[in-house]
Amino acid sequence: MSKVLMKGNEAFAEAAIRAGCKCYFGYPITPQNEIPEYMSHELPKAGGAFLQAESELAAVNMAYGAAASGGRVFISTSSPGLALMQEGLGFICSAEVPLVALNVSRGGPGVGGIQPGQADYIQVTRGGYNGDAKIPVFAPAGIQECVDLIYECFDIAEEYRNPVLILADGMMGQMMEPVELPPHKGITPVDKISQEKPWAITGTDSHEGRNVIYSLRMQPEVLEKHVEKLFEKYARAEKELTRWNSLSLKDAEVVFVAFGTMSRLCAEAIELLGERGIKAGMIRPISLWPFPDKAFDELDKSTRLVISAELNMGQMLYDVKNAVQGRVEVGLINRTGGVVPSSLEIVERTLKLLEETK
Repeated sequence: MSKVLMKGNEAFAEAAIRAGCKCYFGYPITPQNEIPEYMSHELPKAGGAFLQAESELAAVNMAYGAAASGGRVFISTSSPGLALMQEGLGFICSAEVPLVALNVSRGGPGVGGIQPGQADYIQVTRGGYNGDAKIPVFAPAGIQECVDLIYECFDIAEEYRNPVLILADGMMGQMMEPVELPPHKGITPVDKISQEKPWAITGTDSHEGRNVIYSLRMQPEVLEKHVEKLFEKYARAEKELTRWNSLSLKDAEVVFVAFGTMSRLCAEAIELLGERGIKAGMIRPISLWPFPDKAFDELDKSTRLVISAELNMGQMLYDVKNAVQGRVEVGLINRTGGVVPSSLEIVERTLKLLEETK
Protein backbone atom coordinates (compact mmCIF):
# COMPACT_ATOMS: atom_id res chain seq x y z
CA MET A 1 0.00 0.00 0.00
CA SER A 2 1.35 3.41 -0.95
CA LYS A 3 1.93 6.21 1.51
CA VAL A 4 0.54 9.74 1.39
CA LEU A 5 2.00 12.90 2.93
CA MET A 6 -0.51 14.28 5.43
CA LYS A 7 -0.73 16.77 8.24
CA GLY A 8 -1.14 15.01 11.56
CA ASN A 9 -4.59 16.28 12.49
CA GLU A 10 -6.01 15.51 9.06
CA ALA A 11 -4.54 12.00 9.15
CA PHE A 12 -6.09 11.45 12.59
CA ALA A 13 -9.50 12.47 11.30
CA GLU A 14 -9.17 10.26 8.22
CA ALA A 15 -8.23 7.29 10.42
CA ALA A 16 -11.43 7.73 12.44
CA ILE A 17 -13.51 7.89 9.26
CA ARG A 18 -11.89 4.73 7.91
CA ALA A 19 -12.52 2.98 11.24
CA GLY A 20 -16.26 3.43 10.68
CA CYS A 21 -16.91 6.61 12.65
CA LYS A 22 -20.59 7.50 12.32
CA CYS A 23 -20.69 10.71 14.35
CA TYR A 24 -18.20 13.40 15.30
CA PHE A 25 -18.93 16.17 17.80
CA GLY A 26 -16.37 18.86 18.44
CA TYR A 27 -15.53 22.44 19.22
CA PRO A 28 -12.59 24.36 17.76
CA ILE A 29 -9.52 24.71 19.93
CA THR A 30 -5.88 25.02 18.86
CA PRO A 31 -3.84 22.93 18.05
CA GLN A 32 -6.44 20.41 16.83
CA ASN A 33 -8.65 22.67 14.73
CA GLU A 34 -7.90 20.84 11.50
CA ILE A 35 -9.72 17.77 12.87
CA PRO A 36 -13.22 19.30 13.07
CA GLU A 37 -12.54 21.18 9.83
CA TYR A 38 -11.61 17.94 8.04
CA MET A 39 -14.51 16.06 9.59
CA SER A 40 -16.98 18.75 8.52
CA HIS A 41 -16.43 18.06 4.83
CA GLU A 42 -15.17 14.47 4.75
CA LEU A 43 -17.31 12.61 7.30
CA PRO A 44 -20.64 13.35 5.51
CA LYS A 45 -19.11 11.98 2.29
CA ALA A 46 -18.58 8.69 4.10
CA GLY A 47 -22.19 8.63 5.33
CA GLY A 48 -21.51 9.99 8.81
CA ALA A 49 -22.68 13.09 10.67
CA PHE A 50 -20.62 16.08 11.78
CA LEU A 51 -21.87 18.56 14.35
CA GLN A 52 -20.01 21.49 15.84
CA ALA A 53 -21.23 21.89 19.39
CA GLU A 54 -21.46 25.18 21.27
CA SER A 55 -18.83 24.01 23.78
CA GLU A 56 -16.77 21.03 24.84
CA LEU A 57 -19.36 20.32 27.53
CA ALA A 58 -22.03 20.02 24.87
CA ALA A 59 -19.79 18.00 22.55
CA VAL A 60 -19.02 15.23 25.04
CA ASN A 61 -22.65 14.88 26.09
CA MET A 62 -23.86 14.82 22.49
CA ALA A 63 -21.25 12.12 21.90
CA TYR A 64 -22.56 10.23 24.95
CA GLY A 65 -26.07 10.18 23.49
CA ALA A 66 -24.97 9.18 20.00
CA ALA A 67 -22.65 6.44 21.28
CA ALA A 68 -25.50 5.02 23.36
CA SER A 69 -27.28 4.27 20.08
CA GLY A 70 -24.45 1.93 19.08
CA GLY A 71 -22.77 3.98 16.34
CA ARG A 72 -19.04 4.61 16.41
CA VAL A 73 -18.37 8.08 17.83
CA PHE A 74 -15.20 10.15 17.82
CA ILE A 75 -14.40 13.36 19.69
CA SER A 76 -11.25 15.46 19.78
CA THR A 77 -10.04 18.45 21.72
CA SER A 78 -6.99 19.99 23.36
CA SER A 79 -6.00 20.24 27.02
CA PRO A 80 -8.45 22.78 28.59
CA GLY A 81 -11.17 21.38 26.35
CA LEU A 82 -10.57 17.92 27.74
CA ALA A 83 -10.84 19.34 31.25
CA LEU A 84 -14.37 20.46 30.38
CA MET A 85 -15.20 16.99 29.05
CA GLN A 86 -14.13 15.13 32.19
CA GLU A 87 -17.58 14.92 33.80
CA GLY A 88 -19.08 13.52 30.62
CA LEU A 89 -16.32 10.94 30.28
CA GLY A 90 -17.00 9.75 33.83
CA PHE A 91 -20.70 9.32 32.99
CA ILE A 92 -19.76 7.37 29.85
CA CYS A 93 -17.54 5.05 31.91
CA SER A 94 -20.40 4.39 34.32
CA ALA A 95 -22.88 3.83 31.50
CA GLU A 96 -20.43 1.46 29.77
CA VAL A 97 -20.68 3.15 26.39
CA PRO A 98 -17.79 2.90 23.88
CA LEU A 99 -16.22 6.12 22.64
CA VAL A 100 -12.86 7.21 21.21
CA ALA A 101 -11.39 10.56 22.29
CA LEU A 102 -8.22 12.28 21.06
CA ASN A 103 -6.37 14.96 23.04
CA VAL A 104 -3.91 16.96 20.93
CA SER A 105 -2.34 18.50 24.01
CA ARG A 106 -0.73 21.89 24.59
CA GLY A 107 1.03 23.66 27.46
CA GLY A 108 -0.84 24.44 30.66
CA PRO A 109 -2.20 25.01 33.25
CA GLY A 110 -5.45 26.84 32.61
CA VAL A 111 -5.78 28.10 29.07
CA GLY A 112 -1.97 27.92 28.93
CA GLY A 113 -0.54 28.39 25.45
CA ILE A 114 -0.90 26.77 22.06
CA GLN A 115 2.57 25.19 21.90
CA PRO A 116 3.00 21.42 22.33
CA GLY A 117 3.16 19.96 25.82
CA GLN A 118 2.59 16.83 27.87
CA ALA A 119 1.13 18.52 30.92
CA ASP A 120 -2.08 16.46 30.69
CA TYR A 121 -0.42 13.22 31.83
CA ILE A 122 -2.04 13.22 35.27
CA GLN A 123 -5.35 14.42 33.83
CA VAL A 124 -5.59 11.53 31.37
CA THR A 125 -4.12 8.76 33.54
CA ARG A 126 -5.93 9.62 36.79
CA GLY A 127 -8.97 11.42 35.37
CA GLY A 128 -10.78 14.54 36.51
CA TYR A 129 -14.13 12.75 36.74
CA ASN A 130 -15.67 11.68 40.03
CA GLY A 131 -15.93 8.19 41.44
CA ASP A 132 -14.17 4.93 40.65
CA ALA A 133 -13.52 4.76 36.92
CA LYS A 134 -10.60 4.26 34.55
CA ILE A 135 -9.95 5.00 30.88
CA PRO A 136 -7.28 3.26 28.78
CA VAL A 137 -4.83 5.86 27.44
CA PHE A 138 -2.41 5.43 24.55
CA ALA A 139 0.43 7.78 23.59
CA PRO A 140 1.72 7.54 19.98
CA ALA A 141 5.19 8.75 19.02
CA GLY A 142 4.33 9.76 15.46
CA ILE A 143 1.55 10.30 12.96
CA GLN A 144 1.56 6.74 11.62
CA GLU A 145 1.32 5.23 15.08
CA CYS A 146 -1.47 7.63 16.01
CA VAL A 147 -3.40 6.69 12.86
CA ASP A 148 -3.01 3.00 13.68
CA LEU A 149 -4.08 3.52 17.29
CA ILE A 150 -7.17 5.54 16.40
CA TYR A 151 -8.18 2.83 13.94
CA GLU A 152 -7.70 0.11 16.56
CA CYS A 153 -9.15 1.99 19.52
CA PHE A 154 -12.69 1.84 18.17
CA ASP A 155 -12.47 -1.95 18.48
CA ILE A 156 -10.93 -1.66 21.95
CA ALA A 157 -13.67 0.73 23.09
CA GLU A 158 -16.36 -1.69 21.91
CA GLU A 159 -14.59 -4.72 23.41
CA TYR A 160 -14.48 -3.05 26.84
CA ARG A 161 -17.59 -0.87 26.46
CA ASN A 162 -15.58 2.06 27.75
CA PRO A 163 -14.08 5.31 26.49
CA VAL A 164 -10.54 5.05 25.14
CA LEU A 165 -8.30 8.10 25.01
CA ILE A 166 -5.32 8.88 22.80
CA LEU A 167 -2.82 11.51 23.98
CA ALA A 168 -0.98 13.16 21.11
CA ASP A 169 0.49 16.69 21.24
CA GLY A 170 0.48 19.92 19.29
CA MET A 171 3.68 19.12 17.44
CA MET A 172 2.32 15.79 16.25
CA GLY A 173 -0.93 17.38 15.14
CA GLN A 174 0.71 20.17 13.17
CA MET A 175 3.64 18.42 11.49
CA MET A 176 3.48 16.39 8.27
CA GLU A 177 4.71 12.83 7.70
CA PRO A 178 4.09 10.10 5.12
CA VAL A 179 1.42 7.70 6.36
CA GLU A 180 -0.11 4.46 5.18
CA LEU A 181 -3.85 4.76 5.66
CA PRO A 182 -5.87 1.69 6.73
CA PRO A 183 -8.78 0.33 4.67
CA HIS A 184 -12.33 1.62 5.04
CA LYS A 185 -14.45 -0.46 7.41
CA GLY A 186 -17.65 1.39 6.61
CA ILE A 187 -20.41 2.47 8.99
CA THR A 188 -22.36 -0.34 10.63
CA PRO A 189 -25.97 -0.35 9.30
CA VAL A 190 -28.66 0.36 11.89
CA ASP A 191 -30.32 -3.02 11.39
CA LYS A 192 -27.08 -4.76 12.37
CA ILE A 193 -26.44 -2.72 15.52
CA SER A 194 -29.05 -4.57 17.60
CA GLN A 195 -27.39 -7.87 16.67
CA GLU A 196 -23.80 -6.77 17.24
CA LYS A 197 -24.50 -4.49 20.22
CA PRO A 198 -27.49 -5.81 22.17
CA TRP A 199 -26.93 -3.17 24.86
CA ALA A 200 -27.52 -0.24 22.49
CA ILE A 201 -30.56 2.02 22.32
CA THR A 202 -32.03 1.36 18.89
CA GLY A 203 -35.57 2.69 19.29
CA THR A 204 -38.87 0.80 19.65
CA ASP A 205 -42.58 1.48 19.28
CA SER A 206 -43.32 0.00 22.67
CA HIS A 207 -41.66 -0.23 26.06
CA GLU A 208 -41.19 -3.96 25.67
CA GLY A 209 -37.54 -4.89 25.39
CA ARG A 210 -36.38 -1.30 25.61
CA ASN A 211 -32.74 -0.71 26.59
CA VAL A 212 -32.14 1.97 29.20
CA ILE A 213 -28.64 3.39 29.63
CA TYR A 214 -28.12 5.21 32.91
CA SER A 215 -25.57 6.13 35.56
CA LEU A 216 -27.66 6.71 38.69
CA ARG A 217 -27.93 3.76 41.10
CA MET A 218 -29.63 4.76 44.32
CA GLN A 219 -29.08 1.56 46.29
CA PRO A 220 -25.53 1.41 47.72
CA GLU A 221 -25.29 -2.36 47.30
CA VAL A 222 -26.36 -2.13 43.66
CA LEU A 223 -23.84 0.62 42.96
CA GLU A 224 -21.10 -1.33 44.72
CA LYS A 225 -21.72 -4.38 42.54
CA HIS A 226 -21.67 -2.19 39.44
CA VAL A 227 -18.33 -0.61 40.38
CA GLU A 228 -16.86 -4.02 41.22
CA LYS A 229 -17.96 -5.25 37.78
CA LEU A 230 -16.26 -2.24 36.18
CA PHE A 231 -13.03 -3.00 38.02
CA GLU A 232 -13.08 -6.61 36.88
CA LYS A 233 -13.05 -5.14 33.38
CA TYR A 234 -10.24 -2.72 34.24
CA ALA A 235 -8.18 -5.57 35.71
CA ARG A 236 -8.53 -7.39 32.38
CA ALA A 237 -7.48 -4.21 30.58
CA GLU A 238 -4.31 -4.04 32.69
CA LYS A 239 -3.37 -7.52 31.47
CA GLU A 240 -4.39 -7.09 27.84
CA LEU A 241 -3.71 -3.45 26.95
CA THR A 242 -0.29 -2.75 28.48
CA ARG A 243 2.11 -1.74 25.69
CA TRP A 244 5.64 -0.38 25.42
CA ASN A 245 8.71 -0.33 23.21
CA SER A 246 12.25 -0.93 24.45
CA LEU A 247 15.37 0.44 22.77
CA SER A 248 19.00 -0.59 23.41
CA LEU A 249 18.56 -1.64 27.04
CA LYS A 250 21.38 -4.18 27.00
CA ASP A 251 24.48 -2.76 28.72
CA ALA A 252 22.80 0.67 28.95
CA GLU A 253 24.32 2.91 31.60
CA VAL A 254 21.39 5.31 31.41
CA VAL A 255 17.80 4.59 30.35
CA PHE A 256 15.31 7.25 29.30
CA VAL A 257 11.59 6.83 29.91
CA ALA A 258 9.68 9.00 27.46
CA PHE A 259 6.46 8.99 25.45
CA GLY A 260 5.17 10.85 22.42
CA THR A 261 7.31 13.56 20.83
CA MET A 262 9.75 13.52 23.73
CA SER A 263 10.64 9.91 22.94
CA ARG A 264 11.77 10.93 19.46
CA LEU A 265 14.11 13.54 20.92
CA CYS A 266 15.48 10.98 23.37
CA ALA A 267 16.15 8.56 20.51
CA GLU A 268 18.36 11.22 18.92
CA ALA A 269 20.03 11.86 22.28
CA ILE A 270 20.83 8.15 22.59
CA GLU A 271 22.79 8.31 19.33
CA LEU A 272 24.66 11.44 20.44
CA LEU A 273 25.52 9.89 23.80
CA GLY A 274 26.82 6.83 21.97
CA GLU A 275 29.21 9.05 20.04
CA ARG A 276 30.56 10.17 23.42
CA GLY A 277 31.04 6.60 24.59
CA ILE A 278 27.98 6.43 26.83
CA LYS A 279 25.58 3.55 26.24
CA ALA A 280 21.98 4.68 26.59
CA GLY A 281 18.60 3.06 26.03
CA MET A 282 14.93 3.89 26.34
CA ILE A 283 11.62 2.52 27.55
CA ARG A 284 8.76 4.13 25.64
CA PRO A 285 5.36 3.65 27.26
CA ILE A 286 2.67 3.34 24.58
CA SER A 287 -0.06 2.72 27.12
CA LEU A 288 0.04 5.40 29.83
CA TRP A 289 -2.78 3.63 31.63
CA PRO A 290 -2.21 0.82 32.17
CA PHE A 291 1.39 1.90 32.78
CA PRO A 292 3.95 -0.71 31.63
CA ASP A 293 5.59 -1.56 34.95
CA LYS A 294 6.79 -4.88 33.53
CA ALA A 295 8.97 -3.04 31.02
CA PHE A 296 11.34 -2.14 33.84
CA ASP A 297 12.08 -5.79 34.50
CA GLU A 298 14.21 -5.52 31.34
CA LEU A 299 16.63 -3.05 32.97
CA ASP A 300 20.20 -4.29 32.64
CA LYS A 301 22.44 -4.71 35.67
CA SER A 302 24.73 -2.11 34.11
CA THR A 303 22.04 0.59 34.36
CA ARG A 304 22.74 3.12 37.07
CA LEU A 305 20.38 5.93 36.09
CA VAL A 306 16.80 6.03 34.78
CA ILE A 307 15.64 9.41 33.47
CA SER A 308 12.00 10.40 33.08
CA ALA A 309 11.96 12.81 30.13
CA GLU A 310 8.80 14.90 29.90
CA LEU A 311 7.28 18.10 28.55
CA ASN A 312 5.87 19.01 31.96
CA MET A 313 7.11 19.38 35.53
CA GLY A 314 7.55 15.64 36.05
CA GLN A 315 4.04 14.22 36.06
CA MET A 316 5.13 10.74 34.94
CA LEU A 317 7.93 10.68 37.52
CA TYR A 318 5.80 8.98 40.18
CA ASP A 319 4.90 6.12 37.84
CA VAL A 320 8.52 5.72 36.77
CA LYS A 321 9.78 5.62 40.36
CA ASN A 322 7.03 3.17 41.27
CA ALA A 323 8.06 0.90 38.38
CA VAL A 324 11.81 1.15 39.15
CA GLN A 325 11.13 0.22 42.81
CA GLY A 326 14.39 1.69 44.07
CA ARG A 327 16.65 -0.53 41.96
CA VAL A 328 18.55 2.46 40.52
CA GLU A 329 18.58 6.24 40.76
CA VAL A 330 15.74 8.08 38.97
CA GLY A 331 16.23 11.56 37.53
CA LEU A 332 14.16 14.06 35.55
CA ILE A 333 14.80 15.98 32.35
CA ASN A 334 11.94 18.28 31.48
CA ARG A 335 10.78 21.50 29.89
CA THR A 336 7.33 22.99 30.25
CA GLY A 337 5.10 25.83 29.08
CA GLY A 338 5.36 24.69 25.47
CA VAL A 339 9.17 24.76 25.34
CA VAL A 340 10.61 21.73 23.54
CA PRO A 341 14.25 20.86 24.29
CA SER A 342 16.76 19.95 21.61
CA SER A 343 18.36 16.51 21.62
CA LEU A 344 21.67 18.25 22.42
CA GLU A 345 20.13 19.83 25.52
CA ILE A 346 18.95 16.39 26.63
CA VAL A 347 22.50 15.07 26.19
CA GLU A 348 24.06 17.87 28.25
CA ARG A 349 21.53 17.47 31.05
CA THR A 350 22.04 13.68 31.01
CA LEU A 351 25.78 14.11 31.41
CA LYS A 352 25.17 16.40 34.38
CA LEU A 353 22.82 13.89 36.02
CA LEU A 354 25.33 11.08 35.46
CA GLU A 355 28.04 13.17 37.11
CA GLU A 356 25.77 13.83 40.11
CA THR A 357 25.06 10.11 40.60
CA LYS A 358 28.74 9.07 40.79
